[in-house]
Amino acid sequence: MSEPLTESEIESRLINLQDWRLKEDHLKKSFAFSNFRDAMAFIVRLSYEAEQQDHHPEIFNCYNRVEIALSTHDAGGKVTEKDFALATAIDAVA
Repeated sequence: MSEPLTESEIESRLINLQDWRLKEDHLKKSFAFSNFRDAMAFIVRLSYEAEQQDHHPEIFNCYNRVEIALSTHDAGGKVTEKDFALATAIDAVA
């Protein structure tokens, strides 16, 4: 089981991630692309990284917009190191 991070630990780690924020016990970020195809291609690419890490985000897509929410289920839906690792990988994909 993963250990949840404290709010201060999360805030200190967020400094290293551009545009990610803590909201409702999730790390969240919105991405905008030029069109629906580019947004879907991003989702497919990030799915490979998520599967490799065995850590799966909540994903919302509407046309060219993709919203990601990360939390760790086996930590009671709280933010853990696993979420920061996946957020970093998602940023690299974007």
